[in-house]
Amino acid sequence: MKRDFVHTSESATDGHPDKLCDQISDAIVDRFFETDPKSRIIAECAVSSSIVFIAARFWSSAKIDFPNAARKVIRKIGYMHDEFNYMTCSILTSLKEMTPDQNFLFDEANLTEEEIDMIPSTDQVTIFGFACNQTPELMPLPIMLAHKLARRLSEVRVNNILPYLGPDGTTQVGVQYKDGLPYRIHSLTINASQMDRSNPKPDVLRDDILSLVVKEVFRHQVIKPDNDTRYFINPYGALKLGGPSVHSGLTGRKNAMDTYGGYSRNSGSALSGKDPLRIDRVGAYAARYAAKNVVAAGLSDECEVQLSYSTGLAKPVSIQIETRGAGKIGDDEIAAMVERCFDFRLGAIVRNFNLRRLPSQTKKGFYRNLAVYGHFGRHDLSLPWEACDKVDELLSY
Repeated sequence: MKRDFVHTSESATDGHPDKLCDQISDAIVDRFFETDPKSRIIAECAVSSSIVFIAARFWSSAKIDFPNAARKVIRKIGYMHDEFNYMTCSILTSLKEMTPDQNFLFDEANLTEEEIDMIPSTDQVTIFGFACNQTPELMPLPIMLAHKLARRLSEVRVNNILPYLGPDGTTQVGVQYKDGLPYRIHSLTINASQMDRSNPKPDVLRDDILSLVVKEVFRHQVIKPDNDTRYFINPYGALKLGGPSVHSGLTGRKNAMDTYGGYSRNSGSALSGKDPLRIDRVGAYAARYAAKNVVAAGLSDECEVQLSYSTGLAKPVSIQIETRGAGKIGDDEIAAMVERCFDFRLGAIVRNFNLRRLPSQTKKGFYRNLAVYGHFGRHDLSLPWEACDKVDELLSY
């Protein structure tokens, strides 16, 4: 792997159409599990112009109003305008109720080890988890900075600091690496939608974004923009309102944004809109958990965990470790330690992370909060897969 390079990562505000779809899909997941922890639900969403389309397959004792769930998300994000309005947009649904599968109607708190072995993965998938010591969150620096810029861009709108901004926005950060380590900020790109294309003028918008968004985000960062950093603020001109009236959205289209910003591999499967019995979602959380603990234990400066699952089996058929030469010990040795310390069976992941009951224990929803600003490295949420509680166990081998 090259040691000197530039890596770019992208994030988006909650009003971006793809992120809007992710949030609607995960809000539906939350609704089911707030009432019935044994629900099964797969929900996908698409938005365009003034239309929202929701497709879902589910089984549950809960009775869910799908359009109502969608309208609440759209309203909270702030789409109350003629171009796209939570009250007047058309919401189409394609819903199919599934037959309950007795294999998954279990109470994970009371499962024996033998019973966990009998809970199979229903998907065949290869999943990746990653961690590195570039940030306190043990995440790659580019994606963490991109998320912070996107979050701040949303904050200055919601808090009326820059009330002329629209809900839709994207950010991109280019970080220059030297000898494999972050060295400087190469470039920053911010696309911010405006309520009025003619207000403010481009130079005013640029100054506001630089002073109230960029400067605030980098105030406490070790690596800051320098005199050679390139800035691109709405480089293609004013973006009127943005959102579904300008470009369409789809659940699961921003996988790199949801994971590691392209710095590490990620599965092609969407994370949002799936219940906790989908291994392509929760397996990604378990892989991140293992990778983060490996790095936190000092076994490697970075670690990618690869899990491969086959349909009908409880355990992954393969566990691989890639440290890109940053390991203090061999990759095979780390893989053996990970296999001993972490339980990657579907039933064990659901039990150990309490994934079917977290929505009912979280006042403002659980899964919906993951649908924007990433599923990993979150300092604002208490996520079980972000704990570093396996460090001592790893080091004891």
